[in-house]
Amino acid sequence: MTLNRTLLLAALLAAPLALPVSAEAKPKADRTIAAVDTDADGTIDLAEVKAAAGAVFDKLEKDADGTLDTKELQGRVSRKDMKAADPDNDGTLDKAEYLALVEARFKAANPDNDGTVDAKEIRTPAGKALARLLK
Repeated sequence: MTLNRTLLLAALLAAPLALPVSAEAKPKADRTIAAVDTDADGTIDLAEVKAAAGAVFDKLEKDADGTLDTKELQGRVSRKDMKAADPDNDGTLDKAEYLALVEARFKAANPDNDGTVDAKEIRTPAGKALARLLK
């Protein structure tokens, strides 16, 4: 019986070593890129970002009024950023306002103006601000 327990313990301890490399945890930046990168080129462009952001908006918009309030945004946007992104000052963001905010954050996260955000750029403060809107 002791041999069986020893073998079982050895198998349980060795199991994580047998996982393929792809099963290892990826950094958050890489996971964000992978989740949004529909053409699998290793970067995200504005069209991919807006498509992902539109889906996030739809998921967050719980009360079916066509807007996101601070409660629905769940801390993704600071009060200051909310005020700046809300030109009609109604205290909510409609989809167009949300996507305009996403576009502004995309541009801030793309300092080389190449039209894409890569893993290095998504790790910057501006990239992290963009990523918060895509989750």
